[in-house]
Amino acid sequence: MSSEYSAHHLQVLEGLEAVRKRPGMYIGSNDSRGLMHCLWEIIDNSVDEALGGFGSSISIVLHADGSVEVRDRARGIPVDVEPRTGLTGVEVVFTKLHAGGKFGGGSYGSSGGLHGVGASVVNALSSRLDVEVDRDGKTWAMSFHRGEPGVFADEGGEKSPDAPFTPFSDRSELRVIGKVAKGVTGTRIRYWADSQIFAPGASFQLPELENRARQTAFLVPGLEITVRDERAGAASARADGEGVDDGARPAAPQDVSYRYDGGISEFVDFLAPDSGVTDTWRLSGSGAFKETVPVLQPNGSMVATEVERVCEVDIAVRWGTGYDTVMRSFVNIIATPKGGTHQAGFEQALLKVARAQVEQNARRLKVGSDKLEKDDVLAGLTAVLTVRLEEPQFEGQTKEVLGTPAVRQIVASVVNKELGARFASTKRDDKAQTALLLDKLVAEMKSRISARTHKETQRRKNALESSSLPAKLVDCRSNDVADSELFIVEGDSALGTAKLARDSNHQALLPIRGKILNVQKASVSDMLSNAECAAIIQVIGAGSGRSFDLDAARYGKIILMSDADVDGAHIRTLLLTLFFRYMRPLIEDGRVYAAVPPLHRVIVVNPGSKPNETIYTYSEDELQTLLAKLKRSGRRYQEPIQRYKGLGEMDAEQLASTTMDRAGRTLRRVRAEDAEAAARVFELLMGNEVAPRREFIVESSDRLSRESIDS
Repeated sequence: MSSEYSAHHLQVLEGLEAVRKRPGMYIGSNDSRGLMHCLWEIIDNSVDEALGGFGSSISIVLHADGSVEVRDRARGIPVDVEPRTGLTGVEVVFTKLHAGGKFGGGSYGSSGGLHGVGASVVNALSSRLDVEVDRDGKTWAMSFHRGEPGVFADEGGEKSPDAPFTPFSDRSELRVIGKVAKGVTGTRIRYWADSQIFAPGASFQLPELENRARQTAFLVPGLEITVRDERAGAASARADGEGVDDGARPAAPQDVSYRYDGGISEFVDFLAPDSGVTDTWRLSGSGAFKETVPVLQPNGSMVATEVERVCEVDIAVRWGTGYDTVMRSFVNIIATPKGGTHQAGFEQALLKVARAQVEQNARRLKVGSDKLEKDDVLAGLTAVLTVRLEEPQFEGQTKEVLGTPAVRQIVASVVNKELGARFASTKRDDKAQTALLLDKLVAEMKSRISARTHKETQRRKNALESSSLPAKLVDCRSNDVADSELFIVEGDSALGTAKLARDSNHQALLPIRGKILNVQKASVSDMLSNAECAAIIQVIGAGSGRSFDLDAARYGKIILMSDADVDGAHIRTLLLTLFFRYMRPLIEDGRVYAAVPPLHRVIVVNPGSKPNETIYTYSEDELQTLLAKLKRSGRRYQEPIQRYKGLGEMDAEQLASTTMDRAGRTLRRVRAEDAEAAARVFELLMGNEVAPRREFIVESSDRLSRESIDS
């Protein structure tokens, strides 16, 4: 900030100083999350224009110098003078902390940002902010330094926050820097985050930015959002892995564009973690309500006035074969992860309609006197719920919960009408889908009742109501869950060797017979009737599915020990599919591991009476490197080299020292950082659709080595 202030400076900066002193009150934190929050506020301003029907493209550029630029082709920020403040519209938006409404109020029927507050907060927390507006045949420009308007003396045409800055002394000036064709409008905002405010490690997170851009493109049909990262090494660090070249030089930055004309219907298809029982249904409608709010009068006073609001509802729903619920709710373009009145109305109406339909079909469904609960209806549901209304009320400043009371009844009414019409439809396709849906809901209800009746038995013993552990289990002596390990081994031959190699105090063994059931394709009843799957669930002792209790698990580590070949990799994938679908908390808690047995044994011959040296290698490349090293040093080794085709070829000592002994073994922990992405992978590799799997195998065959097949 300049050391001397005129009255003009004081007027502009009186509100922004509060932002700089306590940034956490406005953006949450001064790390990468706060940095991304600032970016959302600028992007949301452009999205609000698109919501209003102005502009169909937004471009976001992460520059190499650490700045970020947001461009749109909408109407452009007003450049005329706002009468109350005597400032141009550009300066009002970027300096007035309590602007009251975007561009003077009433410009939007619904908006997602902080109604002008967001832009001023970003400005206050930036060491430099440049805004360019195409409007009225001209390009207007204004620059700010930590919220203060003025002019930067850039050298060589390169913009920098370190350039000499001269603040305006008497009045601000909106400069004309160029001309544009008649009818061309738009806004470009570029800013440098202030290093005095943000932590040294704060940076823009590309995956988070792309996810938000994708989400927004789903919510605003026809809007194209382009993300470009020009930072060093960005091309090779993309979330999707694209842009990686041979390492000789960095790959050129790539534009990633998102546009979805199908809107939230495509969003539901994208989010769905399982195969569908129904198609994606669209439920749309609107409702009006009245509320009393303070309205600013021309004389500056606030008067309580009754106004009529219109709430537009648009919902996309789809039921799948799984039991997980994926729900996203939005107010305008604001995500409400903790729900609110709109989500409460949606769930209330879903349950009401479902109960009514089950009662009408009670004889066919054989439900007796039991009633559906909310969890039964939500099982396997993927839904995107959006409402659009003026001046929504939120509970708290984070805007995570919608509080407008009237929205609940409006959403419930729309769902009752639209979903009821779907169930009453005489179309053959609709009748088939609604019948399948009712069957699923009733099955979920019966499963819930059964699970509740046998809860303790299921959790502490097994999923099949059996109180005895499988005879083939070789248990350990320790009762300490944290220190115990369960090895799931492939075949009885490996079991015999592993039994001699294990530490009987802490290591238990469970053999399985070859390739178990692919549970991605099978039903729950098929899974429970399968001897191998049932034995695994029974031995772990924590139940399965929704009744799974992580605290009841009998072992601290679950280690998959199969042969180091393609069949072994397939068995590991089948086992991981079982764990992911029915015992996912084990994976999320980091308790599932894959053992890493060796592929080769090399015996190095030492001269004289010195005993020979045994070296194990775990890949073909590692073997060739070792042999080349031995040849260079002139050392001999026994031939032929021992190649292990399976665990049964090792003796107990070898298996213990390489794979089971805690002191010398290597374990590969299985993680699922993104559950939705993992679910899509399992559906691709293990699901019913053959064509996508074939395409994946063909495309990946050239770049996947056998040694890294499960790494």
